[in-house]
Amino acid sequence: MTLSIRRAEARDASLILDFIRELAAYERLAHEVDATEKDIAAALFAEQPRVFADIAEWEGRPAGFALWFYNFSTFRGRHGIYLEDLFIRPDFRSKGIGKALLRHLARRCVAEGLSRLEWWVLDWNENALRFYRSIGALPMDEWTVQRVTGDHLTKLAQES
Repeated sequence: MTLSIRRAEARDASLILDFIRELAAYERLAHEVDATEKDIAAALFAEQPRVFADIAEWEGRPAGFALWFYNFSTFRGRHGIYLEDLFIRPDFRSKGIGKALLRHLARRCVAEGLSRLEWWVLDWNENALRFYRSIGALPMDEWTVQRVTGDHLTKLAQES
């Protein structure tokens, strides 16, 4: 059985959107996906992209992906990688593909002198939580995610 991980290319925009939709359905958030193939292509394959994706292929078939971007730690004074999405299609799970994608990103962090690799996970996703603990990931329970979006974002932007 062969696994390969490669950098996503412009021809992968549709595939990446498919992965995003499959992940959203799994996370019970399909109703929140309004990204288009054009949006994905523009974000990932612009002249100077700010977000990146790696595709995992099992025996030449698309099995999963990792979508990530660089963040910055003021406390460490260095960049890190924030993993926005990690998804492995159900038929390809338990083959080590998710761990291989995380290892791939960890190697990038080490090679580039980055300070950390981090991501969020839904609190009900027990399988993912167990897996992440098994590779040494630590929960950051003292932090609470905050988000402004939609009308509230527009209102905030318009305040003087």
